Amino acid sequence: MQNELFLRHRKRERRKILALLIMGCLVVLGCLFIVGLGVIKIPPREIVSLLLSVFQTGGGSAAGIDEVHRAVILDIRLPRIMVAVIVGAGLASAGAVLQGLLMNPLADPYTLGVSTGAAFGATLAIFFGVSLPGDLGVLTTSLFALAGALAAMGAVYGIASFHGTLAVTNLILAGVIISAILSAAISFLKSLAGEGVSSIVFWLMGSFASRGWSHVLLCLPPVLVGMVVCCYYADDLNILSLGVRSARQLGVNDKLVVTVLLVTASLITAACVSVAGIIGFVGLIVPHLMRMLVGPDHRVLIPLSALGGALLLTAADAMAKNLLSAEVPVGVLTTLLGGPFFCYIFRLKAKKQVY
Repeated sequence: MQNELFLRHRKRERRKILALLIMGCLVVLGCLFIVGLGVIKIPPREIVSLLLSVFQTGGGSAAGIDEVHRAVILDIRLPRIMVAVIVGAGLASAGAVLQGLLMNPLADPYTLGVSTGAAFGATLAIFFGVSLPGDLGVLTTSLFALAGALAAMGAVYGIASFHGTLAVTNLILAGVIISAILSAAISFLKSLAGEGVSSIVFWLMGSFASRGWSHVLLCLPPVLVGMVVCCYYADDLNILSLGVRSARQLGVNDKLVVTVLLVTASLITAACVSVAGIIGFVGLIVPHLMRMLVGPDHRVLIPLSALGGALLLTAADAMAKNLLSAEVPVGVLTTLLGGPFFCYIFRLKAKKQVY
């Protein structure tokens, strides 16, 4: 009996590792394929040769590489794809953490009002035509969005912990309150924007157009550090899923873990929204799909969700860029595709519960 349980456990662990390896390979191969798409078609072999030459020469030019293709890949397509990978990974991993932490399958990275704060910051920058000096000019909207997200996060946590205790219910209610206030403020600014309202609306719909290496450097550190922190507390998150009382009996400091993970997930979301705008359903659907594949173990679920989110968002961005003659905002596409798909998942789970 014990041998049978041990073999079954090893089989599950191997399946989880295999899922991680397959998803990682799909992300790499998908990025290589998407880099070659566009008006200028570039074969995968040339892309691989170019990337290898960059690593070998330290960024210098290499013989036999078309300079036009080099500029298209390194200056336009690759940074855009990298931003899509980082944002997809960040939103999906934050969604997995929040769903486990709040014990709510409908929780997503935007639950705590961070996205509305980022939208308000970006709206202010666009409305007043602010432009930071020097090299920061291209990051003006993103930096204002990041500042707005952090300010909203601070307001939510300040309201939720007014009496000295940080309850999950209070956090959700505070997030709803801050989101409602800031949404009204955004609508007010849009009504005054006149012809400039199109720029505000386009940013709010979410897009990776015109994203460069500076945007990669802005969002990569907080997302990477945040995912490491989430993975570090994955065991504690698994125990918290059993209930607060059981977690305390097993020696888990539930207040510390909840606070750290909520702040970390909010920071990841703030960094992602600041460079990409509001992109819905990635942090909601991907954790559900990965949980159906490998189960609720957050040690595997968080990194697998990150890979799944990266793959989904790069594919969605490729479709948004190449599907029609005019580029569709990727946030619109993920919502159009994600809504019906989430309904399908919901029906499947409902059938399992009935039968």
